[in-house]
Amino acid sequence: MSENKTIITIGRQYGSGGHDIGEALAKELGVKLYDKEMLKRAAKESGLCEELFETHDEKPTNSFLYSLVMDTYSLGYSSGTYADMPINHKVFLAQFDAIKKIAEEGSCVMVGRCADYALEEYDNVINIFIYADLDKRIRRIARMYDMTDAKAKDVITKADKKRASYYNYYTNKEWGDATSYDLCLNSAKLGIEGSVKAILDYIKLRQGIDNPKL
Repeated sequence: MSENKTIITIGRQYGSGGHDIGEALAKELGVKLYDKEMLKRAAKESGLCEELFETHDEKPTNSFLYSLVMDTYSLGYSSGTYADMPINHKVFLAQFDAIKKIAEEGSCVMVGRCADYALEEYDNVINIFIYADLDKRIRRIARMYDMTDAKAKDVITKADKKRASYYNYYTNKEWGDATSYDLCLNSAKLGIEGSVKAILDYIKLRQGIDNPKL
């Protein structure tokens, strides 16, 4: 692993505080955080409307489209082929290309969007998954969005289902499975600050240096 540039990717259950952990981690390390920013970047570089990326953000597609996407992505694509692609296909490829370009620019923290899969051939990536007890996530979402516990549970269940379907379609791994990541943390047990500290300690151990420097 490079001591000069390290990419942290964060997968997360809805309501687990994954974004907040990523934000605090990026601040602690003095690097950029990319969450929705990945969509803005992909939209800008591809010339596609940003709303399209919002519409398709971490949402599942069908297996036929998936096979088309992966065949094209693995074999490369010409400008002519790109012009004929379905819009879902274009959004997928633009986002993955943006993730790779961001990774080349320097150390950063990326939240969601299958960033771990897009960068699986890189040796300077640490993949983390944040989860939390369902009751804690329900209380957090209900408080944040002023909704009932029942509504919060429904929102969480649907969001997690979409994220899992999206991830499982586009990767050769399983969303939330410990074997798909380097480190899995229960944010309900550690809190935001504790989770950040645990990640920093892990980086320190991985890099074998006294202080994590990215």
